[in-house]
Amino acid sequence: MTDAMIRTDRQGDVFCLTLDRPDRLNAAPPAMFEAITAALDGVEDARAVLIQGAGRAFCAGADVGGGALNAANPGEATFAALTRSYNPALARIAALDVPVVSAVRGAAAGIGCSLALAADFCLASDTAYFLQAFVNIGLVPDGGASWMLPRLIGKARATEMMMLGERVLAAKAFEWGMIHRIVADDMLEREALSLAQRLAAGPTRAYGAIRRQLLAAYESDYAAAMALEAENQRAMRGTADATEGGRAFLEKRAPVFRGA
Repeated sequence: MTDAMIRTDRQGDVFCLTLDRPDRLNAAPPAMFEAITAALDGVEDARAVLIQGAGRAFCAGADVGGGALNAANPGEATFAALTRSYNPALARIAALDVPVVSAVRGAAAGIGCSLALAADFCLASDTAYFLQAFVNIGLVPDGGASWMLPRLIGKARATEMMMLGERVLAAKAFEWGMIHRIVADDMLEREALSLAQRLAAGPTRAYGAIRRQLLAAYESDYAAAMALEAENQRAMRGTADATEGGRAFLEKRAPVFRGA
């Protein structure tokens, strides 16, 4: 599928979504995130998702060249864009039942930073940087950044990013535990697709349950987390993939998961 602002295609069991405004460093107007939400509703039988940006940036943030900046009531326009366009796309990613990989080259700024880090695995090229620049224009982080970043890197580092508004280069992002791995710029697409394909060959239903457990654990106590684990383990034990995994272990061979 091709949209004016995104492109999607399938690489086997991997659903690939590419932000496609390279002339604008993939700066994202609300319509781009609406297109992301619509595209993810069509994931269907894919077993992993890969999100990347065309050109030399992942996403330079929200496109502030128009829209809210020129609106009669900028505050209300910004609120509407977040609640109707940006936030639903990020919530849709969180609700997916399959693993998500992001591939970041160049800027992942503002809402682009949130989009990149919403993935289960964020791979960054050695040109990548992550930026919460809102404070530099008198605004506050959005796109779930104030929830996400302290959980990824701790309150002190999240505060540094949000209040100083400085770039965090790929090496520091990796050191902080913000991202999964750094790869050479010319290997980014290949390595990200390889990881997505590896995940797509895995036990899809277990991955979905793991994603739900991790999100729930952020907000639950120890006992509630263990209770959810037990419920999910009961459900997973009845899957074909779990049966195959157990047999493969006993037979000392690699399992062949079908996502069932």
